[in-house]
Amino acid sequence: MDLYNRMTDLRHHLSNFKSRIYLTDASDGTRCKIFPTTLTNTAMKWFDNLPPRSVTCFDDLARGFLTQFFIQKDKIKHVPSLLGVKQEVGESLGDYMKRFIKVCLGIQNLPTEAVIMGLVNSLRKGPFSQSISKRHPTSLYKVQEQIEKYINMEETVQLREHAPRQHNQHQA
Repeated sequence: MDLYNRMTDLRHHLSNFKSRIYLTDASDGTRCKIFPTTLTNTAMKWFDNLPPRSVTCFDDLARGFLTQFFIQKDKIKHVPSLLGVKQEVGESLGDYMKRFIKVCLGIQNLPTEAVIMGLVNSLRKGPFSQSISKRHPTSLYKVQEQIEKYINMEETVQLREHAPRQHNQHQA
């Protein structure tokens, strides 16, 4: 069974857990003890911070889980959240793309057009934003090819900028 990491549907996770655990005919207490093993990161922190004796049965635990993460789920899983991801001044294209992709992974049923539009509109002005704006890409494969090209160019420029400094330091 996959671990719950806030990127998957919490109701599906709970339903999947119940189906599997009921097949084993586990007691209510055992279900309460096993359920946390299906959680990661924030969900596990939530469980660890439950007050002692606040869970008297598995239904209490399930209700608490749904209540806690249903609220957070709505905050991070919509296309408009892409609008808040902007490339910062001085941020490399590679670092920006890591942040952008992380947000994209948190959005269910994200249309390709929204990814492309969000990416094009969130880049700071520069060679890559000018290039991608002119070509109006229609596939993520084409976008990925362009991104890799420009990331490689940025890395090459950085290496060249650092190489003379390191060479001069060795001579001194």
